Amino acid sequence: MVARASELPRIRVAALMRIDDRVVLVRHRAGDRTYHLLPGGGVSWGETLHEALAREVAEETGLEVTVGALLFVSDTIAPDGSRHVVNLTFRAQVVSGALIGQPADPRVEAVELVDPASLASLDVRPPFAEELREALDDPASRARYLGSRYKPDEDARP
Repeated sequence: MVARASELPRIRVAALMRIDDRVVLVRHRAGDRTYHLLPGGGVSWGETLHEALAREVAEETGLEVTVGALLFVSDTIAPDGSRHVVNLTFRAQVVSGALIGQPADPRVEAVELVDPASLASLDVRPPFAEELREALDDPASRARYLGSRYKPDEDARP
C-alpha cells in the first residue's frame, strides 16, 4: 500500500554556518511563541539536498553558500501522528550575499547572528543546541543520528 502524500515524512534541510564567530539563526513566530531555527526548509520534488539548502538559505537570509558535510539527522514525530519531519543538518560556508532585514516568509521575524554560548538559552528547534555547540567546537565532527527530537508544544511547522 502506498502512503498518501500527507502521510509521508517531510524532509527539511538546514545549514549550520558562522559569520564573525556567530551562528546564523532565523527567528520564527507561531502564534504568541517565538523559536529559533537554523536557516533552511523543505526539499522540493526533483531537487537535491544541496540545491534545496542553497535555495532555502538564500531565500531566508540573503546569503549564498556552499554546502559542506552532513552533521546531523533527526526526526520530529508527533505522538498523534500528525507530523513527521526528517531533519538533515549540514555545515555550510557563506560565499557571498548580505543578511536581509526582513525575509519574505511572514513566519520569519528576523535573521540573527547568535553567540554560540547563548544557544542553550534559546528555544532552538529541533532541540539540539548542545549538539550544535559541539559541532562548532569540532570542525571534524562526523555525521550522526540524534533520534526523535519532538517537543510536546512543537506545533509550528518550520
